[in-house]
Amino acid sequence: MSVRGRASSNNPLTGAGYLLRGFRLLTRSGVKRYVVAPLLVNIVVFGTLLYLLWWQFGSLRTYVEGWLPDWLDFLSWLLLPLLVLLSALVLFFGFSALGNLFAAPFNGFLAEAVERSLTGKAPEASGGFASVMREAAQDVRSQVRKLGYFVSRAVPLLLFFLVPGLNLAAPFLWFAFTAWMLAVEYADYPMANHGLSFSRQRDILARRRWLALGFGGAASAALLVPGLNLAVIPAAVAGATALWVEQLAPEVNIGGAER
Repeated sequence: MSVRGRASSNNPLTGAGYLLRGFRLLTRSGVKRYVVAPLLVNIVVFGTLLYLLWWQFGSLRTYVEGWLPDWLDFLSWLLLPLLVLLSALVLFFGFSALGNLFAAPFNGFLAEAVERSLTGKAPEASGGFASVMREAAQDVRSQVRKLGYFVSRAVPLLLFFLVPGLNLAAPFLWFAFTAWMLAVEYADYPMANHGLSFSRQRDILARRRWLALGFGGAASAALLVPGLNLAVIPAAVAGATALWVEQLAPEVNIGGAER
């Protein structure tokens, strides 16, 4: 049954609702079998990162305590909570980046299955299982391009934390940037299945920026919840696919798009 008739929206709450929708879509017949592989990848990546951080935490604490000048010894009580916060950020961003990198080919399968469940047909540019397998390397290259896009913008934004006055706004700007990046990340899977290039994907999302930020913000918050974060990536892929089908695709001329 087609769902393309839904009213268009640019509401961030509507965007956030698509993440919840994604969790429900994972239980649909014809979709569930595509969830296993990305979920296993997420468990392995998260477990490995958690182990490495735990293994190196003591050494990192010793190094930082030795680096702290004697006249700043009064700040030593701040080291532990700061290191815990830093470790949590490394775990969050590392898991998000590596999880999406290694699960990219499987996420393409999942997005195709969700779209087929919602519309009754596969994406126009899809050639089935064998075709997606041939494009697995291209999916990984797409992830590398997105990582470059992220780093080129994240580094200047991080400098805001060092500028007095601007550092007050830096956490809010960083959250908005993370929300945008996650929207770009997960919307890539259904859009790439239709042959849309990365630059065109960003243009399409920019027309509904608040909708995209609401979706990405919800995904960003959910990734911080231990346990739940393991299922967020496949749920976000499913939710982004529904967002594409119902909100974005009806206004996009897909014909002639490049991969």
